[in-house]
Amino acid sequence: MNVLVYAEVRNGKLKSTAAELLTEARRLLGGKTENIHAVLMGDGCAAHAKTLATFGASKVFVVENSATDTYQCEPHIQVISQLIQKNAYQLVIGPASPTGRDFFPRLAARHKSAMLTDVISLAVDGDKITARRPMYAGKCIAEVGSQTALTFVTVRPNVIPSEIFNAAAEASVEKFAANIDAAAMKSKIVEVRKGKSEKPDLTEASLIISGGRAMANADNFKILHDLADVVGATVGASRAAVDSGYAPHEMQVGQTGKTVNPNLYIAFGISGSIQHLAGMRTSKVIVAINTDPDAPIFQKADYGIVADLFQAVPLFKDELKKIVEHS
Repeated sequence: MNVLVYAEVRNGKLKSTAAELLTEARRLLGGKTENIHAVLMGDGCAAHAKTLATFGASKVFVVENSATDTYQCEPHIQVISQLIQKNAYQLVIGPASPTGRDFFPRLAARHKSAMLTDVISLAVDGDKITARRPMYAGKCIAEVGSQTALTFVTVRPNVIPSEIFNAAAEASVEKFAANIDAAAMKSKIVEVRKGKSEKPDLTEASLIISGGRAMANADNFKILHDLADVVGATVGASRAAVDSGYAPHEMQVGQTGKTVNPNLYIAFGISGSIQHLAGMRTSKVIVAINTDPDAPIFQKADYGIVADLFQAVPLFKDELKKIVEHS
């Protein structure tokens, strides 16, 4: 089986999902790497080829085309389609990130092939590719499969621990001169407004600190950002906090926001509606702080504290500082 991994690069930085996808591709092929390729797109992306090799990419295609410097759906589809035509891949894997969710289904439709979305593991059963994916807001795990000659898969970020294959590996790099048809591009990027934060995106963060409506106003979110800075965490918010204008939508965790899978999720003043739980219930460890002892989030939390968040946050900050200083 020939496998192509889409290694996402944003603002010149390689996303951590690339290592996770290559790790899963190796496991799928029984540890063999000969048929695992990866593709990088964007200005200066060749600098990441070595990293991909250490995680098992036997060949890395580098596409340095101005049309791919900033993410646009159509150029990405055209590049990967041309690679498929050249190398006859049976499986193309990408992250279930906002980027992967956007263009992978369109890519599958264009190739009239199966699309398995937001999966947490892959397996091969003869000519069939099977996958496990959460359904019904994470309440159950479904097994889905594909028997088409070509299958596209997006893997949920932060659920597969990345493992280095060979730290000394050198990539076989090939510059791929993709033929981008500008006439097929129906939209144009006019401006990109970057967020101020340099912290990992919520979907990739291993530590998340979130606030709910109990934060009371937007200014109070500063105490969560200060707490997050101590341990390098990313700050999230519930829909109630976002709808109240306390936080922007890109911080929203939940069914209508972002699905996250951190190692640690700390929820301050979040009651735990089913919509919020849908976005964070697969977190490895959940800590909840709420004044209501009957808040639904306590039923899902590994650790629960009945307390006022404005009293709890300073205590958390002091204790985490001690841990960081002695680590």
